[in-house]
Amino acid sequence: MSDLFDREKIVDCMFDPITSSILAELEDGEKECSFLAKQSEISESEVLERLSYLIQHDFVTQNSNDGKCIISANSEKLSSIIENGDNFDETISGLEKMDSYLN
Repeated sequence: MSDLFDREKIVDCMFDPITSSILAELEDGEKECSFLAKQSEISESEVLERLSYLIQHDFVTQNSNDGKCIISANSEKLSSIIENGDNFDETISGLEKMDSYLN
């Protein structure tokens, strides 16, 4: 996949309330898409749609195991978006966006 991505779009994906809850489920390892859908109370297709940009740029991976959709997160790459922003202001903006979703 391409290394060129829209950093702001990645941050928007990461801090969307539903997508962030999906990513939180992936913190301790890969999960079946059906489990993520049940936890988020959305369909499996919506889980994949919400993660599509992250999958496209390898922040999240989607695999198939015995016909089951398995999702896993690249925690290092996701963390690098916040930690290695072009400047401190972008990182603060990302944190403010996260805070606004949490409140």
